[in-house]
Amino acid sequence: MPDFRSDTVTRPSHAMKEAMFHAALGDDVFNDDPTTLALQDYAAKMLGFDAALFAPSGTQTNLIALMSHCQRGDEAIVGQQWHTYKWEGGGMAVLGSIQPQPLALQDNGTLALQDIQDAIKPDDPHFARTRLIVIENTVGGKVLPLSYMQQVAALAKANNLQCHIDGARLFNAAVALAPNHQLSPQAMARALCQGYDSVSICLSKGLGAPVGSLLLGSADFIQRARRIRKMLGGGMRQTGVITAAGLYALQHNIERLAEDHANARLLAEGLQALSQQGRFAGQLRVLPVQTNILFTELPLALADALQHFLAQHQVQLTASNYANASSQFKRMRWVCHLDISRGDIEQTLDLLARFAHSEA
Repeated sequence: MPDFRSDTVTRPSHAMKEAMFHAALGDDVFNDDPTTLALQDYAAKMLGFDAALFAPSGTQTNLIALMSHCQRGDEAIVGQQWHTYKWEGGGMAVLGSIQPQPLALQDNGTLALQDIQDAIKPDDPHFARTRLIVIENTVGGKVLPLSYMQQVAALAKANNLQCHIDGARLFNAAVALAPNHQLSPQAMARALCQGYDSVSICLSKGLGAPVGSLLLGSADFIQRARRIRKMLGGGMRQTGVITAAGLYALQHNIERLAEDHANARLLAEGLQALSQQGRFAGQLRVLPVQTNILFTELPLALADALQHFLAQHQVQLTASNYANASSQFKRMRWVCHLDISRGDIEQTLDLLARFAHSEA
């Protein structure tokens, strides 16, 4: 049965495993693993950067980026819900001695440009030195448009700041935006990165590799990043065994992200229809879906009952408790990925219909 917890749960396909098995190997700490070099070069050329660096996780590539851009006592402007700020253990502060300046997100997932401008500190010894603006795309499944990405990059340059993209799901954003710009997803991803000093992309989410992320930037930036990766324990040896999976993912699994988006829309449409039926009537809220991540909201007791029912049928998902001025509710996250088929969506909707029409 489907596992909706995250697109990180994907398993390598047979073809990806074959690529891993036959990978040419060297020692990446000596910078001579041929498969890793090929992956880094392929990604850098695709996205328009001088160089790239492989690391075990997106948390590490983001931290490497922050520590490469900033020194002790510097400040990075981030979003309240950015992964770099909320979900990475406070690494920028704990390990990098970098002060985060978090800003509230707008409803569409962006940071207001004026909020960014107002957060930039003057050159005064009383303040941390603002050095970096961090943007995340996608954020909670929401796509930040090309025009906005360009405006942030321009704002950074006008204020002599560096700018970094946490692009863990950058290719989801690119696939969603590409048709509107008459571009391929690869060209769209490159356009989203233009004007930025660095980007981190995850290979082990929708792209389906078992592990790893890439950090991209200028040659000088990646040279600094390599030293920090070593310091953080990210230097590994025969990395070709796993970077072969990342190279396969970039070469074969970008366009197919559209299937995940379509499945998320199908799930959303089915849930929306069920929101007027049985136990869900007047209780289920289905939030808009743009890419592969869908959120629904239910009162706490009903959500707990639904999760228990789904778990009995081996359907997995995550949920968190929230509250507003009038109520408490549970927000459930449904993430579609390459190991979830249209048939899985239809089977899940059948289960949800059974629950909706069951006795409380």
